[in-house]
Amino acid sequence: MYHTLDLHFQNYEHAIAAFVIETDDGPVLIESGPYSTFPSLEQGLNNLGYKVGDVKHVLLSHIHFDHAGAAWAFAEKGAKIYLHPFGHDHMHDPSKLVASATMIYGDQMDVLWGEMKGIPKKNLKVMDHDDAIEIGGHSFRALHTPGHAKHHIAWHWKDTIFTGDVAGVKIEGGPVVPPCPPPDINLEDWIHSIDLVLSKNPNRLVLTHYGEEINPNIHMKELKEILSDWGQWIKTKWQEGLNNDEITPLFMKYTEQQLRDRGVSDHGLKQYEAANPSWMSVAGLVRYWKKKQG
Repeated sequence: MYHTLDLHFQNYEHAIAAFVIETDDGPVLIESGPYSTFPSLEQGLNNLGYKVGDVKHVLLSHIHFDHAGAAWAFAEKGAKIYLHPFGHDHMHDPSKLVASATMIYGDQMDVLWGEMKGIPKKNLKVMDHDDAIEIGGHSFRALHTPGHAKHHIAWHWKDTIFTGDVAGVKIEGGPVVPPCPPPDINLEDWIHSIDLVLSKNPNRLVLTHYGEEINPNIHMKELKEILSDWGQWIKTKWQEGLNNDEITPLFMKYTEQQLRDRGVSDHGLKQYEAANPSWMSVAGLVRYWKKKQG
């Protein structure tokens, strides 16, 4: 049994989640969300009968702000933060993360993500591929799953895998779509990671964006198809000589129609865009094709 905490990112339901597993050593938190949603996270914990200080273990899928931005607030209370080795230095000193994000988001940084503080090294616990930790009678195994990000971990618990972003974004029964942000989106790695996840034969996938998927093979097949579709669509526009600013509105129109064709409502479109901004996938996939060519 696990609990899903809706973090109500930008006042949207089902855009970003965190998850709680109750153990003999207190609650284990998977994902922290951004610090901007910390009040929702704290309320979710309170609803389960816990305080922030009760959380001694936080498992991060990766270090992007929407998944890890509030981890420092738990570390300040003494929690251990488990993460990929590539994320260690950035979480200890997030100045480069903040600087690069500020170049993108400008004066929206605080509204979107909130404060980001460094985490002492003693609180950071790196997990190599296939490492397992035992917490309060529960085992959590780290699966290195690059593709969306090189510092990505999917967490295997019992017959369930908490997928971070490797299983894409799927909101309220809509279609699955792949978040493809810069700087290290890699389609080949992502396909390999999908196959790795499926090789564990999970009964369910749990997506940070958003919720439970009980047909992993069908879900991942659809993700592979849309990942290829988006990748080839962006490649064609880029090869035609269009720049990111020119591609983005065309891509938004293209993907909006895909979602509408699958029955996604106007409100659903806003939820998808909040969880997976179109411009980010354009930037990531154009960068990917440039690197491939170079």
